[in-house]
Amino acid sequence: MIETRDLGVVFSNGTEALKGINVHIDDGEFVAVIGLSGAGKSTFMRTLNGLVKPTSGSVVVGDVEVSKLSGRGLQHYRRTVGFIFQQFNLVTRLTAIENVLHGRLGYLPTWRGLLGLYGEKDYSLAADYLNEVGLAEKHNVRVDALSGGQQQRVAIARAMAQEPQLVLADEPMASLDPRLSDVILGLLKDYNKARGVTVLVNIHVLELARRYAERVLAFNQGRLVFDGPTKALTDDLAEQIYAGSLEAL
Repeated sequence: MIETRDLGVVFSNGTEALKGINVHIDDGEFVAVIGLSGAGKSTFMRTLNGLVKPTSGSVVVGDVEVSKLSGRGLQHYRRTVGFIFQQFNLVTRLTAIENVLHGRLGYLPTWRGLLGLYGEKDYSLAADYLNEVGLAEKHNVRVDALSGGQQQRVAIARAMAQEPQLVLADEPMASLDPRLSDVILGLLKDYNKARGVTVLVNIHVLELARRYAERVLAFNQGRLVFDGPTKALTDDLAEQIYAGSLEAL
């Protein structure tokens, strides 16, 4: 499903964000990505959907070499990848269902998208996914009238509406309290199990990673330092990861 080969990213200021990352992820896995702030987690996620272009190496998702895409090809690829942001990235003046419909834009001709001319299937899917995330009564409520947890659920429904092959969630619980974190991760886990869609979640709370993920990738200073089943992530290894003392794989 996902394969990175000697993946490297160097930013314009000279910062090496990723260094020689080699990862293979199968279809249907639920993977937690952990590490200190600045470890390379978000950069890694963004290379998978083409938001960040590698400086070296390659990124392959399915049969698509993402690192070689540009223009319309990249646009079409991103339609297949749902990305959930920490700060929701919603249009707050629009209703919940209008925001979820944005997940269907990749399936419309440009002129229809600009005019907001969605089809019956688009509206049906948007409504179904809002119901699935527990917002059946909020379809026509403006997003700025929703709580933070509800807004993140709208963002998840929008990603689901893309009918993606891959969902990437970049610290989706960072702005939420612990109870809501469980709600959000529970929704993503249920979606992963029900549809077999591969899910990667950048998680800043280790216990949440252990509770929901089957596999953990850990980064430190741009290098991959742990890749294995969650049950293999002992307290000792976790301490070394967050202390920055674990060597790269």
